[in-house]
Parts: sequence; structure tokens; C-alpha cells
Amino acid sequence: MRTTFITKASDIQRKWYVVDATGHTLGRLSTEVAKILRGKHKPIYCPYLDTGDYVIIINADKIKVTGKKLDQKIYKRHSAYVGGLKEVTLRVMLSKRPSEVLSHSIKGMLPKGALGRQMLRKLRLYAGDTHENQAQKPEVLKIKY
Repeated sequence: MRTTFITKASDIQRKWYVVDATGHTLGRLSTEVAKILRGKHKPIYCPYLDTGDYVIIINADKIKVTGKKLDQKIYKRHSAYVGGLKEVTLRVMLSKRPSEVLSHSIKGMLPKGALGRQMLRKLRLYAGDTHENQAQKPEVLKIKY
């Protein structure tokens, strides 16, 4: 009788990947990175376990968007006080905190709850072209879409 393969925590082997975001579209890059963080590219993928790999994104400030999103896309946050709603456009976010734009986009594509937070901790974002994770010997990942 055949049995279903059940992934165990001891079976998971994690790799480090580095992605250059220069010239990539925000949403298309985010979906590919979220897939790697979840582990959907591996044959041992399991929806209730974190089987994904580590991802380092460099040049987050050189991401591009299509259409009129720079002026029409709005990020909102609230301070929990009356009248505490703050609205910022994508153009301002990219100039002040470019890594937050990618982080917010990828976070929305991961599972909600403790599992998604665990997956998001494996993401490293850098606005420039240098990163602090050379000791992990990351492989360069080519994003194809």
C-alpha cells in the first residue's frame, strides 16, 4: 500500500538567494519572491509548514511600476487616535522608504498569522546594491516572467 509523504522539519533544507530588483515590476517580483519564501518551488512543499528559503533583495529603490500607480496608489495607516489617518502615495514611499514598498507587497501575498510572520522573517531588503549576508554565500536568482 502506498502512503502519502509527510514533510518533517528535519527534511527541510534552506538556501539563500539574492535578487536584484533593478528594472523589475513591483507585483511580478513580489509574487516570485513570495513563492520562494513559502517553498512552493520545492517538491516537499507543505501548506502548513514553512519550507521556504531565504531571500535577499538588493536595489529595492530601483523597482518600477506601470500605469499611474506612482500617484494613485495610496498607503494608509492609522494611529488609533481620532483623526489619526495618514495617507502616503507610492511616489513618496519610494523616495523615503523603498524597502517598505516591497515588504508590504510581499507580506500581502503570504499566509496571515504566525506562519506568514515566520516566512516574512526570512526576507532581507536593501535599498542599495550591497548587503550584509555575504557569509551565507547566497546564489543569484534570475526572475523570469
